[in-house]
Amino acid sequence: MKIPVFSVLFKGLVVGASMLVPGVSGGTTAIILGIYDKLIHAVSSFFRDIRKNLGFLALFCAGAGVGILLFSRVMLWAVETWELPMMFLFLGAIIGSIPMLYRQAKVERFSVWYLVFALAGVAIVLSLGYLPKPEVGFSGAGMHRVLMLVISGMIIAVALVLPGISTSHMLLVLGMYQTTLDAIKTLNFAWLIPLAVGGLAGIILTTSLIEKALTKYPRISYFFIIGFVLGSIIDVFPGFPSGLGIPVCIVTFAAGYAAIRIVSRFSKE
Repeated sequence: MKIPVFSVLFKGLVVGASMLVPGVSGGTTAIILGIYDKLIHAVSSFFRDIRKNLGFLALFCAGAGVGILLFSRVMLWAVETWELPMMFLFLGAIIGSIPMLYRQAKVERFSVWYLVFALAGVAIVLSLGYLPKPEVGFSGAGMHRVLMLVISGMIIAVALVLPGISTSHMLLVLGMYQTTLDAIKTLNFAWLIPLAVGGLAGIILTTSLIEKALTKYPRISYFFIIGFVLGSIIDVFPGFPSGLGIPVCIVTFAAGYAAIRIVSRFSKE
């Protein structure tokens, strides 16, 4: 089967750009674009068809890399310049993804257990805010710093693979968001390479488990994911605007919501 090169590259670019947004999950974006299952399967079954899976993943990662490099400067500038409107744009995008995730769960009859799993997902995301921020240990040099970056990359990989948990949000939790954006902007490979190595190791360790969960327990898994998304809304909410900021934030919120709904409507699984 031939790989649709342009489609995979474009979807990788969109997912890469979305990963820079605090609260927006790259995994959720991949689901909206209809590429998530293919990514998980390509990683978990990599050695069964190396040529096909390597080609697919290389195209996607190339697109994601371009998306990150192209939008890191713009994203950093926009968040610093218009913090509240941008955060409401992100909130609109996050909330816009919930109906699509509910459809993915394919619920035939609602059960109270689904609500329990969603609340558990909310609790997990909110508890991330209580994790110690390891960036204080990055001021040194040598193997200690490299090891800390590799471990952080493995933690971030969970957010990268699991829909509903934002990679950028995880960077914020770990106290690494600003520094990592600056590292991307300045091509600081001493920071980025250990982080990427840890991320790759974390992806390999987690994809197989996630594929099994989504295959065997899809409803439970997607309600967990919905809980993760709801938890990120609570955590990312920047507070209420005032004065002229109110209509501006309403417009940006609506724009974020509409953009995700349009993308999900025209995406094919």
